[in-house]
Amino acid sequence: MSNSDARPGTDQEWEDLMAQLRTQPLAQHRPFFYTRVQARLATAPPPAWRPGWIRRPAYALLLGALVLLLGGDDAAIASAGGATVAASAPAPR
Repeated sequence: MSNSDARPGTDQEWEDLMAQLRTQPLAQHRPFFYTRVQARLATAPPPAWRPGWIRRPAYALLLGALVLLLGGDDAAIASAGGATVAASAPAPR
């Protein structure tokens, strides 16, 4: 059997503790990490040295591909084009 008389007023102590917990204000939830990061990014000014459209990855990749395409070696293109023209031309008589 349990000895409930070991500490007189134990139930009253628990009731007092529970009453203190009930009177405390409810805890406020902290915003999640990504919500805070998104809010900070939304309020941060964009860098002035970079245009707005280049900050989007699709535009940056398209611009990079265009530079690589237009910046190619003309000698390699001409030699490849010349080989196909010479192979398809009729032989002289």
